[in-house]
Amino acid sequence: MPPVASPLRPVSAPVPTPDTGAQNSRRDAGFSLLELMVVVVILSVLALVVVPRVIDRPDQARAARAKADIASVVSAVNLYRLDNFRYPTTEQGLQALVSRPSSDPQPANWAEGGYMDRLPMDPWGQPYQYLSPGVHEDFDVFSYGANGTAGGAGVDQDIGSWTLN
Repeated sequence: MPPVASPLRPVSAPVPTPDTGAQNSRRDAGFSLLELMVVVVILSVLALVVVPRVIDRPDQARAARAKADIASVVSAVNLYRLDNFRYPTTEQGLQALVSRPSSDPQPANWAEGGYMDRLPMDPWGQPYQYLSPGVHEDFDVFSYGANGTAGGAGVDQDIGSWTLN
């Protein structure tokens, strides 16, 4: 006897049967407590390894910024010397790079507009220091580091023009 066509189902369509796999997949849809605990342990181990390396980065970034600022100031001081045949005195300081010094010795060929737009502050919010003649070179430009006082080690270490080389 030939199959009878139903208006709802074509003759060639398979007859649906209960799917036992669908019932099993509903049971396995979530994560077990053990699987979640394994993931938490793995993330904790990764955090213990990565966090100490990341915490040190801000201090390294501040030291790198201080070195870049000092290199910029050193370049401006050297330009000042090229124009005026001498470095600014310690009393004139780095301000001589921004505005014409009023104290002696007067710069004969001070560049209009100055040698820098403004003086940068060190990464710890303090002004850069200047000595001419310097202890280490013809002049020294330096920051006292995080503690703001001479000497120190680590983040408190002085960073100066003598450390650029």
